[in-house]
Amino acid sequence: MLPFWISIAALGLVQAALVAAPRPAPAFAPLEGLHSRWWALALPLSIAIVVAAIALSSAVADLLTYLALIAVPPLAALALAAIVRGARPPLALLAVPLFVLAWAAEGTLAGETAALALSALACVSLGWLLASLVGERWLVLGIYAMAAIDVWLIAGDLLQGPNATLNAATPVADLPRLQFASFGSAVMGFGDLFIAAVLGAILARNRHRQLTGAALVAAFALGFDLLFFALDPLPATVPVALALATLEITGGRTPRSE
Repeated sequence: MLPFWISIAALGLVQAALVAAPRPAPAFAPLEGLHSRWWALALPLSIAIVVAAIALSSAVADLLTYLALIAVPPLAALALAAIVRGARPPLALLAVPLFVLAWAAEGTLAGETAALALSALACVSLGWLLASLVGERWLVLGIYAMAAIDVWLIAGDLLQGPNATLNAATPVADLPRLQFASFGSAVMGFGDLFIAAVLGAILARNRHRQLTGAALVAAFALGFDLLFFALDPLPATVPVALALATLEITGGRTPRSE
């Protein structure tokens, strides 16, 4: 088992990679009718509703693990085919061996790496699709709101119980658990990857700003990890929000479209 400091640092660097990964999200004519600022609520509500629902019924955790099992592999394939930089349609087939490895080598570092890759790639697709539907100004506000809710839930000891229930949910036949990110001795929520992918989609139109954002997320995540010597758990959405705020404050402002 990898030491915790290496494990959590690796997950923070995965967040940074998710910021750097996506291509710019184009406007799709079939999606024009769905374009709305209200989709930005998917960011904060993805934490608030899930936590509340699991707190009310642990069966929701089982539902979510099967939802992730069904949705994550095709979303990962989509990212490899069309969304990550360097994507090519044949690369979508890589999702198959990644899933097989995550299943066959469950509990090993190789299996965890494959599952993490699938979940991370799926988040790239989700963030990219969300950026196709929502004005960037509203996504920025959504990122801040998601991080604020995450901090509030952890500070109030409201997240820990439902989160543990969700992480413990296991599909039949020891199929991969793709509803969260696990690497070595550290665990990160699916939402922590999702928020990083959304930031990457926001910044993707300017490659320099996107890479700067990725570097800032890496720096803040690695620095934030030092707090684990005194506090546990910590809201891993915060480094992403801090990176975004730094970009805005220092003049690398994100585009403000409706």
